[in-house]
Amino acid sequence: MIYEVRTYDLKPHSLPEVEKRFGEAYEKRKKLSEMYAFWHTEVGPLNQIIHVWPYKDLEERARIRAQAIAEKVWPPATGEFLVNQRTDIFVAANFMPKIAPGKYGPWFEMRTYTANEGKLPTLETRFRDHTIRIFNKYSMTSIGYWIPEDGPTSQTTLVYILAHPSREAAKANWAKFQSDPEWQKVRKESIERGGQVVQDSSITLLRAAAFSPIR
Repeated sequence: MIYEVRTYDLKPHSLPEVEKRFGEAYEKRKKLSEMYAFWHTEVGPLNQIIHVWPYKDLEERARIRAQAIAEKVWPPATGEFLVNQRTDIFVAANFMPKIAPGKYGPWFEMRTYTANEGKLPTLETRFRDHTIRIFNKYSMTSIGYWIPEDGPTSQTTLVYILAHPSREAAKANWAKFQSDPEWQKVRKESIERGGQVVQDSSITLLRAAAFSPIR
């Protein structure tokens, strides 16, 4: 399974219209394949939408995209509002839980971690064996854990998304997580064994569109 993550930068004040057109076009597009989620940014890079599409592989992606264009059901007519667009192909981390469509948010937190050279396996193990369980302990719902499918960042980058009922809950639950005795112990031990694992990180706070399967 691969995940195509498409990030569009929009002209100021165009988000409501862009989201409206995407929602209308998706009613026909989803007959070919359903998206994973559709978000817009609230904190971080503004005037930005992120839509995620799961596919069996690159061949299925190419086939469905070509069919959508041939049948004129996709993409929606939003070119006049686009400033820039980027496409990333990810694969799921081996510990990513299965997430069914439904209401989890409405706030979502996307974190991108850049691991130090050779430390991505350590980071993955830490998430699999400890971090996700502690997230669950504090009602931080895991939505996705992705690693770039190829390219220079494929050996260093982990992108993950958590769902929160509110911004206040996100802040409070992160404080609980960071003070959790198990987390503090695991982090301390991993650093003592091999040094700092995460070199850099970025955070974007998102809201789901009404038509997003995960919202």
